[in-house]
Amino acid sequence: MSKIYIIHENSEWTVHLTNRLTELGLPFEEWHLSKGLFDLSEVPPQGIFYSRMSASSHTRDHRYAPELADNLFAWLGQHGRKVFNGSNALSLELSKVKQYAALTKAGIKTPRTLAAVGKENIIKAAEKLATESFITKHNRAGKGLGVQLFYSIEALKDYVYGSSFDEPVDGIMLIQEYIDSPEKYITRCEFIGGKFVYAVQVDTSGGFELCPADACNIGDLFCPVGEKVEEKPKFQIQRDFNDPIVAQYEKFLKENHITVAGIEFIRNAQGEVYTYDINTNTNYNSDAEKAAEQYGMLELSKFLGGQLAQLQEVSLES
Repeated sequence: MSKIYIIHENSEWTVHLTNRLTELGLPFEEWHLSKGLFDLSEVPPQGIFYSRMSASSHTRDHRYAPELADNLFAWLGQHGRKVFNGSNALSLELSKVKQYAALTKAGIKTPRTLAAVGKENIIKAAEKLATESFITKHNRAGKGLGVQLFYSIEALKDYVYGSSFDEPVDGIMLIQEYIDSPEKYITRCEFIGGKFVYAVQVDTSGGFELCPADACNIGDLFCPVGEKVEEKPKFQIQRDFNDPIVAQYEKFLKENHITVAGIEFIRNAQGEVYTYDINTNTNYNSDAEKAAEQYGMLELSKFLGGQLAQLQEVSLES
Protein backbone atom coordinates (compact mmCIF):
# COMPACT_ATOMS: atom_id res chain seq x y z
CA MET A 1 0.00 0.00 0.00
CA SER A 2 1.23 3.49 -0.86
CA LYS A 3 2.02 5.75 2.08
CA ILE A 4 3.18 9.21 3.02
CA TYR A 5 6.84 8.96 4.03
CA ILE A 6 8.14 11.69 6.32
CA ILE A 7 11.90 12.20 6.18
CA HIS A 8 13.26 14.01 9.25
CA GLU A 9 15.67 13.93 12.20
CA ASN A 10 13.62 15.54 14.99
CA SER A 11 10.54 13.76 16.33
CA GLU A 12 9.71 16.69 18.59
CA TRP A 13 9.09 18.86 15.52
CA THR A 14 7.30 16.11 13.59
CA VAL A 15 4.80 14.73 16.09
CA HIS A 16 2.36 17.58 15.41
CA LEU A 17 2.24 16.51 11.76
CA THR A 18 1.88 12.80 12.49
CA ASN A 19 -0.93 13.56 14.95
CA ARG A 20 -2.83 15.35 12.17
CA LEU A 21 -2.16 12.55 9.67
CA THR A 22 -3.53 10.06 12.19
CA GLU A 23 -6.54 12.29 12.80
CA LEU A 24 -7.30 12.26 9.06
CA GLY A 25 -6.76 8.50 8.81
CA LEU A 26 -3.90 8.82 6.34
CA PRO A 27 -1.26 6.05 6.08
CA PHE A 28 2.24 7.27 6.86
CA GLU A 29 5.68 6.14 7.94
CA GLU A 30 8.53 8.11 9.50
CA TRP A 31 12.08 7.81 8.21
CA HIS A 32 14.26 9.21 10.99
CA LEU A 33 17.69 9.92 9.55
CA SER A 34 19.81 10.58 12.61
CA LYS A 35 21.42 7.34 11.37
CA GLY A 36 20.47 5.16 8.46
CA LEU A 37 21.12 2.60 5.77
CA PHE A 38 19.63 2.15 2.32
CA ASP A 39 20.50 -0.33 -0.41
CA LEU A 40 21.07 1.28 -3.82
CA SER A 41 20.22 -1.98 -5.54
CA GLU A 42 16.74 -2.06 -4.02
CA VAL A 43 13.61 -0.28 -5.23
CA PRO A 44 12.08 2.23 -2.76
CA PRO A 45 8.46 1.73 -1.68
CA GLN A 46 5.57 3.31 -3.48
CA GLY A 47 4.27 6.55 -2.02
CA ILE A 48 5.00 10.21 -1.69
CA PHE A 49 7.95 11.52 0.28
CA TYR A 50 8.05 14.74 2.30
CA SER A 51 11.26 16.08 3.82
CA ARG A 52 11.43 17.99 7.08
CA MET A 53 15.21 17.90 7.24
CA SER A 54 16.59 20.76 9.31
CA ALA A 55 19.70 22.93 9.06
CA SER A 56 20.05 22.79 12.85
CA SER A 57 20.32 18.98 12.97
CA HIS A 58 23.91 19.18 14.21
CA THR A 59 22.70 20.82 17.44
CA ARG A 60 20.93 17.54 18.21
CA ASP A 61 24.02 15.41 17.44
CA HIS A 62 22.63 14.54 14.00
CA ARG A 63 25.52 16.11 12.13
CA TYR A 64 25.24 14.10 8.92
CA ALA A 65 21.45 13.72 8.68
CA PRO A 66 21.13 16.34 5.88
CA GLU A 67 23.90 14.69 3.85
CA LEU A 68 22.22 11.31 4.26
CA ALA A 69 18.86 12.82 3.24
CA ASP A 70 20.31 14.44 0.12
CA ASN A 71 21.75 11.14 -1.06
CA LEU A 72 18.49 9.41 -0.22
CA PHE A 73 16.70 11.90 -2.48
CA ALA A 74 18.97 10.87 -5.35
CA TRP A 75 17.97 7.23 -4.84
CA LEU A 76 14.29 8.13 -4.69
CA GLY A 77 14.61 10.30 -7.80
CA GLN A 78 16.33 7.47 -9.67
CA HIS A 79 13.12 5.46 -9.25
CA GLY A 80 10.76 8.31 -10.08
CA ARG A 81 9.45 8.83 -6.55
CA LYS A 82 7.84 12.18 -5.79
CA VAL A 83 9.76 14.09 -3.10
CA PHE A 84 8.36 17.29 -1.66
CA ASN A 85 11.05 19.70 -0.41
CA GLY A 86 13.77 17.54 -1.92
CA SER A 87 17.34 18.35 -2.89
CA ASN A 88 16.84 21.93 -4.05
CA ALA A 89 14.87 22.87 -0.95
CA LEU A 90 17.46 21.19 1.26
CA SER A 91 20.28 23.05 -0.49
CA LEU A 92 18.67 26.37 0.41
CA GLU A 93 17.82 25.17 3.91
CA LEU A 94 21.50 24.46 4.57
CA SER A 95 22.96 27.70 3.20
CA LYS A 96 21.82 31.27 3.72
CA VAL A 97 24.34 32.36 1.08
CA LYS A 98 22.46 30.21 -1.44
CA GLN A 99 19.16 31.58 -0.13
CA TYR A 100 20.24 35.17 -0.69
CA ALA A 101 21.65 34.38 -4.14
CA ALA A 102 18.36 32.77 -5.19
CA LEU A 103 16.24 35.55 -3.69
CA THR A 104 18.33 38.26 -5.34
CA LYS A 105 18.12 36.47 -8.69
CA ALA A 106 14.32 36.53 -8.28
CA GLY A 107 14.34 40.28 -7.66
CA ILE A 108 13.59 39.98 -3.92
CA LYS A 109 15.54 42.39 -1.75
CA THR A 110 17.80 40.98 0.98
CA PRO A 111 20.05 42.74 3.53
CA ARG A 112 23.62 43.35 2.41
CA THR A 113 25.60 40.32 3.54
CA LEU A 114 29.23 39.24 3.54
CA ALA A 115 30.40 35.64 4.05
CA ALA A 116 33.67 34.95 5.85
CA VAL A 117 35.75 31.97 6.91
CA GLY A 118 38.35 32.58 9.59
CA LYS A 119 38.21 34.97 12.52
CA GLU A 120 40.36 37.64 10.90
CA ASN A 121 38.07 37.64 7.86
CA ILE A 122 34.99 38.01 10.04
CA ILE A 123 36.49 41.24 11.35
CA LYS A 124 37.47 42.36 7.84
CA ALA A 125 33.93 41.67 6.63
CA ALA A 126 32.44 43.91 9.32
CA GLU A 127 34.94 46.65 8.48
CA LYS A 128 34.04 46.40 4.80
CA LEU A 129 30.31 46.50 5.60
CA ALA A 130 30.98 49.82 7.33
CA THR A 131 27.61 50.24 9.06
CA GLU A 132 26.93 51.52 12.56
CA SER A 133 25.22 48.27 13.54
CA PHE A 134 25.37 44.77 12.11
CA ILE A 135 24.54 41.20 12.98
CA THR A 136 26.38 37.91 12.76
CA LYS A 137 24.69 34.65 11.84
CA HIS A 138 25.74 31.17 10.85
CA ASN A 139 25.43 30.26 7.19
CA ARG A 140 24.07 26.83 8.11
CA ALA A 141 21.80 27.79 10.93
CA GLY A 142 18.23 27.37 12.07
CA LYS A 143 16.91 28.38 15.50
CA GLY A 144 18.74 31.71 15.26
CA LEU A 145 22.17 30.10 15.52
CA GLY A 146 24.99 32.63 15.81
CA VAL A 147 22.67 35.62 15.51
CA GLN A 148 24.02 38.52 17.54
CA LEU A 149 23.72 42.27 17.18
CA PHE A 150 26.83 44.46 17.36
CA TYR A 151 27.28 48.22 17.46
CA SER A 152 31.06 48.35 17.01
CA ILE A 153 34.01 46.49 15.52
CA GLU A 154 35.59 46.32 18.96
CA ALA A 155 32.57 44.51 20.39
CA LEU A 156 32.76 42.03 17.51
CA LYS A 157 36.48 41.44 18.18
CA ASP A 158 35.76 40.75 21.86
CA TYR A 159 33.21 38.14 20.81
CA VAL A 160 35.18 36.52 17.98
CA TYR A 161 38.37 36.21 20.00
CA GLY A 162 36.59 35.44 23.26
CA SER A 163 35.61 32.15 24.89
CA SER A 164 31.92 32.46 23.96
CA PHE A 165 32.50 32.47 20.19
CA ASP A 166 30.17 30.01 18.48
CA GLU A 167 31.90 28.43 15.48
CA PRO A 168 29.58 27.75 12.50
CA VAL A 169 29.30 24.06 11.66
CA ASP A 170 30.28 24.73 8.02
CA GLY A 171 32.88 27.35 9.00
CA ILE A 172 31.03 30.18 7.23
CA MET A 173 29.99 33.20 9.30
CA LEU A 174 27.77 35.88 7.80
CA ILE A 175 28.10 39.57 8.60
CA GLN A 176 24.88 41.34 7.71
CA GLU A 177 23.58 44.88 7.85
CA TYR A 178 21.08 45.34 10.65
CA ILE A 179 17.67 46.45 9.39
CA ASP A 180 16.33 48.73 12.09
CA SER A 181 12.56 48.49 12.00
CA PRO A 182 10.41 51.10 13.79
CA GLU A 183 8.20 48.21 14.91
CA LYS A 184 9.93 45.53 16.95
CA TYR A 185 8.64 42.57 15.00
CA ILE A 186 9.25 40.56 11.87
CA THR A 187 6.71 38.88 9.61
CA ARG A 188 6.81 35.23 8.67
CA CYS A 189 4.74 34.07 5.69
CA GLU A 190 3.72 30.41 5.64
CA PHE A 191 3.21 28.46 2.41
CA ILE A 192 1.85 24.95 1.83
CA GLY A 193 1.70 23.41 -1.62
CA GLY A 194 3.48 26.55 -2.78
CA LYS A 195 0.45 28.65 -1.82
CA PHE A 196 0.14 31.28 0.91
CA VAL A 197 -1.61 30.09 4.09
CA TYR A 198 -1.11 32.89 6.62
CA ALA A 199 1.34 35.46 7.97
CA VAL A 200 2.44 35.58 11.58
CA GLN A 201 3.86 38.61 13.36
CA VAL A 202 6.78 37.69 15.61
CA ASP A 203 7.84 39.98 18.43
CA THR A 204 11.63 40.53 18.35
CA SER A 205 11.98 42.70 21.45
CA GLY A 206 13.08 39.65 23.44
CA GLY A 207 15.88 38.68 21.05
CA PHE A 208 16.50 36.68 17.89
CA GLU A 209 15.15 33.26 18.94
CA LEU A 210 12.27 33.29 16.47
CA CYS A 211 11.50 29.60 15.96
CA PRO A 212 7.72 29.22 16.23
CA ALA A 213 7.81 25.56 17.25
CA ASP A 214 6.27 24.86 20.65
CA ALA A 215 9.47 23.03 21.61
CA CYS A 216 11.43 26.25 21.02
CA ASN A 217 8.93 28.58 22.64
CA ILE A 218 10.68 30.79 25.17
CA GLY A 219 7.40 32.06 26.56
CA ASP A 220 5.44 35.28 26.25
CA LEU A 221 7.06 38.54 27.25
CA PHE A 222 6.87 39.35 30.93
CA CYS A 223 8.25 41.76 33.50
CA PRO A 224 10.96 40.03 35.57
CA VAL A 225 10.42 42.24 38.63
CA GLY A 226 6.74 41.48 38.91
CA GLU A 227 5.36 44.81 37.74
CA LYS A 228 1.96 44.29 36.20
CA VAL A 229 2.12 44.71 32.43
CA GLU A 230 -0.12 43.75 29.57
CA GLU A 231 0.80 40.30 28.31
CA LYS A 232 1.87 40.25 24.70
CA PRO A 233 2.10 36.98 22.74
CA LYS A 234 5.36 36.48 20.89
CA PHE A 235 3.52 35.04 17.87
CA GLN A 236 0.30 36.50 16.43
CA ILE A 237 -1.30 35.50 13.15
CA GLN A 238 -2.22 38.57 11.10
CA ARG A 239 -5.74 38.35 9.79
CA ASP A 240 -6.39 39.44 6.21
CA PHE A 241 -2.67 39.92 5.48
CA ASN A 242 -2.31 41.25 1.96
CA ASP A 243 1.01 42.41 0.60
CA PRO A 244 2.57 42.25 -2.91
CA ILE A 245 5.49 40.28 -1.44
CA VAL A 246 3.24 37.20 -1.19
CA ALA A 247 2.94 36.86 -4.96
CA GLN A 248 6.71 37.25 -5.30
CA TYR A 249 7.27 34.53 -2.72
CA GLU A 250 4.85 32.13 -4.42
CA LYS A 251 6.63 32.64 -7.74
CA PHE A 252 10.01 32.15 -6.05
CA LEU A 253 8.91 28.89 -4.40
CA LYS A 254 7.59 27.51 -7.67
CA GLU A 255 10.80 28.36 -9.53
CA ASN A 256 12.90 26.74 -6.82
CA HIS A 257 10.77 23.58 -6.40
CA ILE A 258 9.89 24.31 -2.78
CA THR A 259 6.51 23.06 -1.61
CA VAL A 260 6.40 24.00 2.09
CA ALA A 261 8.19 26.99 3.60
CA GLY A 262 8.14 29.83 6.07
CA ILE A 263 9.73 33.01 4.69
CA GLU A 264 10.66 35.86 7.01
CA PHE A 265 10.96 39.56 6.25
CA ILE A 266 11.37 42.87 8.05
CA ARG A 267 10.49 46.45 7.06
CA ASN A 268 12.82 49.38 7.59
CA ALA A 269 11.77 52.90 8.56
CA GLN A 270 10.99 53.68 4.92
CA GLY A 271 8.67 50.70 4.64
CA GLU A 272 11.01 48.69 2.40
CA VAL A 273 10.76 44.91 2.73
CA TYR A 274 13.96 42.93 3.32
CA THR A 275 13.72 39.13 3.15
CA TYR A 276 16.31 37.39 5.27
CA ASP A 277 15.32 33.77 5.88
CA ILE A 278 13.69 30.81 4.14
CA ASN A 279 12.80 27.90 6.40
CA THR A 280 11.88 24.76 4.46
CA ASN A 281 11.46 22.83 7.72
CA THR A 282 8.75 25.19 8.83
CA ASN A 283 6.99 24.92 12.21
CA TYR A 284 3.85 26.53 13.57
CA ASN A 285 2.99 28.00 16.96
CA SER A 286 -0.02 26.30 18.55
CA ASP A 287 -1.11 29.26 20.68
CA ALA A 288 -1.13 31.64 17.71
CA GLU A 289 -2.98 29.11 15.55
CA LYS A 290 -5.58 28.42 18.22
CA ALA A 291 -6.28 32.14 18.62
CA ALA A 292 -6.71 32.56 14.84
CA GLU A 293 -8.33 29.16 14.25
CA GLN A 294 -5.85 28.40 11.48
CA TYR A 295 -3.77 25.24 11.62
CA GLY A 296 -0.68 24.74 9.49
CA MET A 297 -0.09 21.05 10.18
CA LEU A 298 -3.72 20.26 9.41
CA GLU A 299 -3.46 22.04 6.05
CA LEU A 300 -0.16 20.28 5.36
CA SER A 301 -1.72 16.90 6.16
CA LYS A 302 -4.61 17.62 3.80
CA PHE A 303 -2.14 18.59 1.07
CA LEU A 304 -0.10 15.41 1.52
CA GLY A 305 -3.28 13.35 1.61
CA GLY A 306 -4.40 14.91 -1.65
CA GLN A 307 -1.06 14.14 -3.29
CA LEU A 308 -1.23 10.53 -2.09
CA ALA A 309 -4.76 10.19 -3.50
CA GLN A 310 -3.56 11.47 -6.88
CA LEU A 311 -0.74 8.91 -6.89
CA GLN A 312 -3.16 6.10 -6.05
CA GLU A 313 -5.51 7.18 -8.87
CA VAL A 314 -2.65 7.07 -11.37
CA SER A 315 -1.65 3.61 -10.10
CA LEU A 316 -5.19 2.31 -10.60
CA GLU A 317 -5.34 3.66 -14.13
CA SER A 318 -2.00 2.17 -15.17
